[in-house]
Amino acid sequence: MSKIETQVESLMTEILTDTDYELVDVEYVKEGRDWYLRIFVDKAGGVDLDDCQAVSEKLGALLDEADIIGGAYILEVSSPGIDRILKKDRDFVREAGKVVDVTLYAPLDGKKFFVGELVGRDEKFLHIKDTEPLPREKIAQVRLHIDF
Repeated sequence: MSKIETQVESLMTEILTDTDYELVDVEYVKEGRDWYLRIFVDKAGGVDLDDCQAVSEKLGALLDEADIIGGAYILEVSSPGIDRILKKDRDFVREAGKVVDVTLYAPLDGKKFFVGELVGRDEKFLHIKDTEPLPREKIAQVRLHIDF
């Protein structure tokens, strides 16, 4: 996590204390010529546009005051979505028992994609029901699975 992401995460902790919101992720990325600060929040029952606006206004004021980011950037506050990416340990604990999509950087035993019920993860492996443990260093992304 970059220094800016870490500092913003700290500010978000201040904002979200004593609220129903959970900070899911912070991203500070350059796309094309623009820098984006993306904040993903959630709460029981999901977040709506009003929730995102309220968090954005509070965070925007704190960011202006703290002057963490030197240049121009675009602030986006949103829900992680129904196909949220699982990154943090708490994500894997919370979503255990749900079906996930796993993408590897390169094929393992001829497969690059796995779909199955998340059992959990430890320091070295991601555990999917009825699948050999997947080495964490080979995993590019884990998302909640959506059936259409």
